[in-house]
Amino acid sequence: MSVAQASARKGRSGDWLTLARHAAGRGGEGEEAELLRELLSFRLATASYAIPVERVREIVRLREITPMPRVPDFVKGVVALRGEIVQVVDMRMCLGIESREPTRTSRIIVLHGDEQRVTGVLVDAVQEVMRVPESEITVSSSGDAGMVPELCTRGDEFVSIVDMDRVLEDGASDSDDGD
Repeated sequence: MSVAQASARKGRSGDWLTLARHAAGRGGEGEEAELLRELLSFRLATASYAIPVERVREIVRLREITPMPRVPDFVKGVVALRGEIVQVVDMRMCLGIESREPTRTSRIIVLHGDEQRVTGVLVDAVQEVMRVPESEITVSSSGDAGMVPELCTRGDEFVSIVDMDRVLEDGASDSDDGD
């Protein structure tokens, strides 16, 4: 389409902002854009889980994990990441799923934590970054949802949204008990 055709079309169809909103699927001026939550989905066993993207610093391939003495079973150990020591937590064990040996698809998701600390979580596979409308996220129906307070769907599958603050908090209190 030439610039002249686009200009003529603009005059007939309204302003460009309205056209852009419709092209983006967000409707006209009277409609507000629905809030989207960006989640990184990952696999543990046969189930999908997700965490907020803003918590993720990076995703790294599995590397040698150095075991540490006197830590809870779900703490696999530490890895060196560009001169930084990062504690690695087994998400399977944190969520009550039987642990297994890592595979080629296993990854460590490095998360931002409190007070400039970072923690790595070991997962079976990283899947995708999902953009989920707030209206499609449901709160767990149980009173105390524990580490999975929310759910959403991806296709015909449920995705459990993990509360990483709770996971890391529970891990810190468990490791304090071991001293």
